[in-house]
Amino acid sequence: MNATPDKPAAAKKAVTKKAAAKKATATAEQAPAKKTAARKTAPAKKATATKTAKTAAGKAPAKKAAARKPESRVAMVRRARRINRELAELYPYAHPELDFTNPFELLVATVLSAQTTDLRVNQTTPRLFAVCPTPEDMAAMPPEKLEELIRPTGFFRAKTKSLLGLSAALRDRFGGEVPGRLEDLVTLPGVGRKTANVVLGNAFGVPGITVDTHFGRLARRFGWTTAEDAEKVEADVAEIFPKSEWTMLSHRVVFHGRRVCHSRKPACGACAIAPLCPAYGEGETDPEKAKKLLKYELGGQPGQRLKPPAGYPGQPAPPMAPPVAAS
Repeated sequence: MNATPDKPAAAKKAVTKKAAAKKATATAEQAPAKKTAARKTAPAKKATATKTAKTAAGKAPAKKAAARKPESRVAMVRRARRINRELAELYPYAHPELDFTNPFELLVATVLSAQTTDLRVNQTTPRLFAVCPTPEDMAAMPPEKLEELIRPTGFFRAKTKSLLGLSAALRDRFGGEVPGRLEDLVTLPGVGRKTANVVLGNAFGVPGITVDTHFGRLARRFGWTTAEDAEKVEADVAEIFPKSEWTMLSHRVVFHGRRVCHSRKPACGACAIAPLCPAYGEGETDPEKAKKLLKYELGGQPGQRLKPPAGYPGQPAPPMAPPVAAS
Protein backbone atom coordinates (compact mmCIF):
# COMPACT_ATOMS: atom_id res chain seq x y z
CA MET A 1 0.00 0.00 0.00
CA ASN A 2 2.94 2.36 0.70
CA ALA A 3 4.65 1.76 -2.70
CA THR A 4 1.90 3.26 -4.75
CA PRO A 5 2.34 6.95 -3.69
CA ASP A 6 6.16 6.78 -4.35
CA LYS A 7 5.85 6.01 -8.08
CA PRO A 8 5.19 9.59 -9.31
CA ALA A 9 8.16 10.93 -7.32
CA ALA A 10 10.48 8.28 -8.72
CA ALA A 11 9.26 8.93 -12.23
CA LYS A 12 9.78 12.66 -11.80
CA LYS A 13 13.29 12.09 -10.48
CA ALA A 14 14.10 9.84 -13.40
CA VAL A 15 12.90 12.46 -15.89
CA THR A 16 14.99 15.13 -14.17
CA LYS A 17 18.11 12.94 -14.33
CA LYS A 18 17.46 12.19 -17.99
CA ALA A 19 17.07 15.92 -18.82
CA ALA A 20 20.30 16.75 -16.98
CA ALA A 21 22.16 14.03 -18.86
CA LYS A 22 20.79 15.29 -22.17
CA LYS A 23 21.83 18.86 -21.31
CA ALA A 24 25.34 17.71 -20.37
CA THR A 25 25.61 15.79 -23.65
CA ALA A 26 24.48 18.85 -25.60
CA THR A 27 26.99 21.06 -23.78
CA ALA A 28 29.78 18.57 -24.47
CA GLU A 29 28.86 18.49 -28.14
CA GLN A 30 28.74 22.27 -28.39
CA ALA A 31 32.22 22.83 -26.87
CA PRO A 32 34.20 21.43 -29.82
CA ALA A 33 31.94 23.33 -32.16
CA LYS A 34 32.70 26.61 -30.37
CA LYS A 35 36.40 25.76 -30.32
CA THR A 36 36.31 25.03 -34.02
CA ALA A 37 34.46 28.28 -34.66
CA ALA A 38 37.09 30.15 -32.62
CA ARG A 39 39.82 28.56 -34.70
CA LYS A 40 38.09 29.60 -37.87
CA THR A 41 37.52 33.12 -36.59
CA ALA A 42 41.19 33.72 -35.57
CA PRO A 43 42.66 33.38 -39.07
CA ALA A 44 39.89 35.62 -40.35
CA LYS A 45 40.91 38.31 -37.85
CA LYS A 46 44.57 37.80 -38.74
CA ALA A 47 43.74 38.10 -42.42
CA THR A 48 41.82 41.29 -41.72
CA ALA A 49 44.78 42.72 -39.79
CA THR A 50 47.17 41.80 -42.61
CA LYS A 51 44.86 43.42 -45.14
CA THR A 52 44.67 46.56 -43.00
CA ALA A 53 48.48 46.68 -42.76
CA LYS A 54 48.76 46.30 -46.50
CA THR A 55 46.20 49.01 -47.02
CA ALA A 56 48.09 51.32 -44.67
CA ALA A 57 51.33 50.47 -46.45
CA GLY A 58 49.63 51.20 -49.71
CA LYS A 59 48.44 54.58 -48.44
CA ALA A 60 51.88 55.71 -47.26
CA PRO A 61 53.41 55.98 -50.74
CA ALA A 62 50.23 57.70 -51.86
CA LYS A 63 50.78 60.39 -49.24
CA LYS A 64 54.45 60.62 -50.23
CA ALA A 65 53.48 60.93 -53.86
CA ALA A 66 50.98 63.63 -52.96
CA ALA A 67 53.76 65.56 -51.22
CA ARG A 68 55.76 65.36 -54.44
CA LYS A 69 52.98 66.32 -56.74
CA PRO A 70 54.37 67.07 -60.20
CA GLU A 71 54.99 70.77 -60.70
CA SER A 72 53.39 72.45 -63.66
CA ARG A 73 55.55 74.25 -66.18
CA VAL A 74 54.06 77.60 -65.21
CA ALA A 75 54.69 76.98 -61.50
CA MET A 76 58.28 75.93 -62.18
CA VAL A 77 58.99 79.06 -64.23
CA ARG A 78 57.51 81.28 -61.53
CA ARG A 79 59.57 79.55 -58.84
CA ALA A 80 62.73 79.76 -60.98
CA ARG A 81 62.33 83.48 -61.53
CA ARG A 82 61.71 84.01 -57.85
CA ILE A 83 64.93 82.15 -57.08
CA ASN A 84 66.73 84.51 -59.45
CA ARG A 85 65.27 87.53 -57.64
CA GLU A 86 66.24 86.09 -54.25
CA LEU A 87 69.78 85.44 -55.46
CA ALA A 88 69.97 89.00 -56.80
CA GLU A 89 69.20 90.29 -53.30
CA LEU A 90 71.69 87.90 -51.74
CA TYR A 91 74.50 88.67 -54.21
CA PRO A 92 74.01 92.22 -55.53
CA TYR A 93 77.77 92.25 -56.11
CA ALA A 94 77.90 89.05 -58.22
CA HIS A 95 80.57 89.28 -60.91
CA PRO A 96 82.95 87.17 -63.01
CA GLU A 97 85.60 85.89 -60.62
CA LEU A 98 88.50 86.17 -63.04
CA ASP A 99 90.75 89.22 -63.03
CA PHE A 100 90.91 90.91 -66.46
CA THR A 101 91.17 94.36 -68.03
CA ASN A 102 90.30 93.56 -71.66
CA PRO A 103 88.64 90.83 -73.78
CA PHE A 104 91.96 89.09 -74.55
CA GLU A 105 92.85 88.77 -70.87
CA LEU A 106 89.40 87.40 -70.06
CA LEU A 107 89.60 84.90 -72.93
CA VAL A 108 93.01 83.63 -71.81
CA ALA A 109 92.00 83.51 -68.14
CA THR A 110 88.85 81.53 -68.98
CA VAL A 111 90.81 78.97 -70.98
CA LEU A 112 93.23 78.61 -68.06
CA SER A 113 90.36 78.15 -65.56
CA ALA A 114 89.56 74.65 -66.83
CA GLN A 115 90.17 72.01 -64.14
CA THR A 116 91.38 74.55 -61.58
CA THR A 117 90.10 77.41 -59.41
CA ASP A 118 89.63 81.00 -60.50
CA LEU A 119 91.85 81.94 -57.57
CA ARG A 120 94.75 79.92 -58.98
CA VAL A 121 94.25 81.53 -62.39
CA ASN A 122 94.16 85.02 -60.87
CA GLN A 123 97.39 84.30 -59.03
CA THR A 124 99.02 83.12 -62.26
CA THR A 125 97.93 85.67 -64.89
CA PRO A 126 99.76 88.79 -63.58
CA ARG A 127 103.14 87.33 -64.57
CA LEU A 128 101.71 85.93 -67.80
CA PHE A 129 100.20 89.21 -68.99
CA ALA A 130 103.29 91.14 -67.96
CA VAL A 131 105.28 89.04 -70.47
CA CYS A 132 102.69 88.70 -73.26
CA PRO A 133 99.93 91.34 -73.05
CA THR A 134 98.72 90.88 -76.67
CA PRO A 135 97.85 87.96 -78.96
CA GLU A 136 100.91 88.77 -81.07
CA ASP A 137 103.19 88.54 -78.02
CA MET A 138 101.67 85.26 -76.87
CA ALA A 139 101.76 83.67 -80.33
CA ALA A 140 105.50 84.38 -80.49
CA MET A 141 106.16 82.88 -77.04
CA PRO A 142 108.35 79.71 -76.99
CA PRO A 143 106.13 76.82 -75.83
CA GLU A 144 108.42 75.80 -72.98
CA LYS A 145 108.45 79.35 -71.59
CA LEU A 146 104.65 79.61 -71.79
CA GLU A 147 104.33 76.24 -70.11
CA GLU A 148 106.45 77.44 -67.21
CA LEU A 149 104.35 80.60 -66.79
CA ILE A 150 101.03 78.76 -66.63
CA ARG A 151 102.23 75.61 -64.85
CA PRO A 152 100.40 76.45 -61.55
CA THR A 153 97.01 76.12 -63.30
CA GLY A 154 97.56 72.44 -64.15
CA PHE A 155 97.30 70.66 -67.50
CA PHE A 156 99.81 73.25 -68.66
CA ARG A 157 100.91 71.43 -71.83
CA ALA A 158 97.39 71.15 -73.25
CA LYS A 159 96.61 74.72 -72.19
CA THR A 160 99.83 75.99 -73.77
CA LYS A 161 98.81 74.40 -77.06
CA SER A 162 95.38 76.08 -76.86
CA LEU A 163 96.80 79.50 -75.96
CA LEU A 164 99.36 79.44 -78.76
CA GLY A 165 96.69 78.32 -81.22
CA LEU A 166 94.08 80.89 -80.26
CA SER A 167 96.66 83.70 -80.12
CA ALA A 168 97.88 82.85 -83.63
CA ALA A 169 94.27 82.69 -84.87
CA LEU A 170 93.48 86.08 -83.35
CA ARG A 171 96.60 87.53 -84.97
CA ASP A 172 96.07 85.95 -88.38
CA ARG A 173 92.27 85.86 -88.77
CA PHE A 174 90.92 88.65 -86.57
CA GLY A 175 93.58 91.35 -86.71
CA GLY A 176 94.75 90.73 -83.18
CA GLU A 177 91.30 91.43 -81.73
CA VAL A 178 88.94 89.11 -79.88
CA PRO A 179 85.76 88.69 -81.98
CA GLY A 180 82.43 89.57 -80.42
CA ARG A 181 80.38 86.75 -81.99
CA LEU A 182 79.85 83.30 -80.57
CA GLU A 183 80.20 81.59 -83.95
CA ASP A 184 83.68 83.15 -84.32
CA LEU A 185 84.84 82.52 -80.78
CA VAL A 186 84.08 78.80 -80.84
CA THR A 187 86.39 78.39 -83.85
CA LEU A 188 89.39 79.29 -81.67
CA PRO A 189 91.46 76.44 -80.18
CA GLY A 190 90.39 75.59 -76.63
CA VAL A 191 87.25 77.76 -76.79
CA GLY A 192 83.81 76.16 -76.38
CA ARG A 193 80.37 77.63 -75.71
CA LYS A 194 81.03 78.10 -72.00
CA THR A 195 84.20 80.15 -72.60
CA ALA A 196 82.56 82.03 -75.45
CA ASN A 197 79.56 82.99 -73.30
CA VAL A 198 81.84 84.18 -70.49
CA VAL A 199 83.69 86.48 -72.90
CA LEU A 200 80.57 87.69 -74.69
CA GLY A 201 78.64 88.41 -71.52
CA ASN A 202 81.41 90.12 -69.57
CA ALA A 203 83.60 91.76 -72.21
CA PHE A 204 81.02 92.63 -74.87
CA GLY A 205 77.71 92.85 -73.00
CA VAL A 206 76.13 90.12 -75.12
CA PRO A 207 73.79 87.99 -72.96
CA GLY A 208 74.86 84.40 -72.46
CA ILE A 209 74.38 81.52 -70.01
CA THR A 210 77.61 80.07 -68.64
CA VAL A 211 77.13 76.41 -67.78
CA ASP A 212 80.04 75.31 -65.62
CA THR A 213 79.94 72.51 -63.04
CA HIS A 214 78.34 74.77 -60.42
CA PHE A 215 75.64 76.12 -62.72
CA GLY A 216 74.73 72.67 -64.03
CA ARG A 217 74.53 71.19 -60.53
CA LEU A 218 72.25 73.93 -59.19
CA ALA A 219 70.06 74.01 -62.30
CA ARG A 220 69.30 70.32 -61.71
CA ARG A 221 68.78 70.76 -57.96
CA PHE A 222 66.41 73.66 -58.60
CA GLY A 223 64.42 71.52 -61.03
CA TRP A 224 65.12 73.73 -64.04
CA THR A 225 66.48 70.82 -66.06
CA THR A 226 67.30 67.15 -65.79
CA ALA A 227 69.99 67.27 -68.47
CA GLU A 228 73.65 66.51 -67.85
CA ASP A 229 74.91 67.84 -71.18
CA ALA A 230 75.99 71.49 -70.84
CA GLU A 231 74.41 72.62 -74.11
CA LYS A 232 71.09 71.02 -73.21
CA VAL A 233 71.20 72.66 -69.76
CA GLU A 234 71.87 75.99 -71.44
CA ALA A 235 68.94 75.53 -73.81
CA ASP A 236 66.55 74.46 -71.02
CA VAL A 237 67.45 77.40 -68.78
CA ALA A 238 67.32 79.87 -71.67
CA GLU A 239 63.62 79.01 -72.12
CA ILE A 240 62.87 79.95 -68.50
CA PHE A 241 64.49 83.38 -68.20
CA PRO A 242 64.41 86.49 -70.36
CA LYS A 243 67.59 87.02 -72.37
CA SER A 244 68.43 90.20 -70.47
CA GLU A 245 68.93 88.12 -67.30
CA TRP A 246 71.20 85.43 -68.71
CA THR A 247 74.62 86.87 -67.83
CA MET A 248 73.80 87.98 -64.30
CA LEU A 249 71.79 84.82 -63.65
CA SER A 250 74.96 82.86 -64.46
CA HIS A 251 77.01 84.87 -61.96
CA ARG A 252 74.41 84.56 -59.20
CA VAL A 253 73.96 80.82 -59.58
CA VAL A 254 77.73 80.20 -59.73
CA PHE A 255 78.24 82.43 -56.67
CA HIS A 256 75.63 80.44 -54.77
CA GLY A 257 77.13 77.14 -55.87
CA ARG A 258 80.59 78.12 -54.67
CA ARG A 259 79.50 79.63 -51.38
CA VAL A 260 76.45 77.70 -50.18
CA CYS A 261 75.14 74.93 -52.45
CA HIS A 262 78.30 72.84 -52.57
CA SER A 263 78.62 69.59 -54.47
CA ARG A 264 79.20 67.16 -51.60
CA LYS A 265 77.71 68.91 -48.60
CA PRO A 266 75.40 71.84 -49.36
CA ALA A 267 74.70 74.22 -46.49
CA CYS A 268 70.90 73.81 -46.66
CA GLY A 269 70.37 75.19 -43.15
CA ALA A 270 72.06 78.48 -44.11
CA CYS A 271 70.47 78.83 -47.54
CA ALA A 272 68.32 81.88 -48.20
CA ILE A 273 66.34 80.13 -50.92
CA ALA A 274 65.75 76.84 -49.07
CA PRO A 275 61.91 77.24 -49.16
CA LEU A 276 62.08 77.39 -52.96
CA CYS A 277 64.45 74.47 -53.46
CA PRO A 278 63.15 70.94 -54.24
CA ALA A 279 66.53 69.52 -53.17
CA TYR A 280 66.41 70.95 -49.65
CA GLY A 281 67.70 68.36 -47.20
CA GLU A 282 70.45 66.91 -49.40
CA GLY A 283 72.94 68.73 -47.19
CA GLU A 284 73.31 69.96 -43.61
CA THR A 285 70.00 71.38 -42.35
CA ASP A 286 71.10 72.43 -38.87
CA PRO A 287 71.58 76.24 -39.10
CA GLU A 288 74.65 76.40 -36.87
CA LYS A 289 76.40 73.48 -38.55
CA ALA A 290 75.44 74.75 -42.00
CA LYS A 291 76.84 78.19 -41.25
CA LYS A 292 80.27 76.64 -40.75
CA LEU A 293 80.17 75.31 -44.32
CA LEU A 294 79.86 78.74 -45.96
CA LYS A 295 82.78 79.82 -48.12
CA TYR A 296 84.49 82.99 -49.31
CA GLU A 297 82.94 86.26 -48.16
CA LEU A 298 79.94 84.53 -46.58
CA GLY A 299 82.33 82.47 -44.48
CA GLY A 300 84.60 85.40 -43.63
CA GLN A 301 87.30 84.23 -46.05
CA PRO A 302 89.03 86.02 -48.96
CA GLY A 303 87.40 85.92 -52.37
CA GLN A 304 88.95 84.62 -55.58
CA ARG A 305 89.96 87.88 -57.22
CA LEU A 306 93.15 89.73 -56.39
CA LYS A 307 91.44 92.87 -57.69
CA PRO A 308 87.72 92.50 -56.92
CA PRO A 309 85.28 95.05 -58.39
CA ALA A 310 83.87 97.93 -56.41
CA GLY A 311 81.11 96.90 -54.04
CA TYR A 312 82.52 93.46 -53.26
CA PRO A 313 82.05 93.01 -49.48
CA GLY A 314 84.79 90.42 -49.01
CA GLN A 315 88.55 90.53 -48.83
CA PRO A 316 90.78 90.45 -51.94
CA ALA A 317 92.54 87.16 -52.54
CA PRO A 318 96.26 87.06 -51.74
CA PRO A 319 98.82 86.87 -54.56
CA MET A 320 100.69 83.65 -55.14
CA ALA A 321 103.46 83.05 -52.61
CA PRO A 322 106.90 83.43 -54.17
CA PRO A 323 108.78 80.17 -54.73
CA VAL A 324 111.04 79.12 -51.88
CA ALA A 325 114.68 79.63 -52.84
CA ALA A 326 116.84 76.53 -52.74
CA SER A 327 119.28 76.57 -49.83
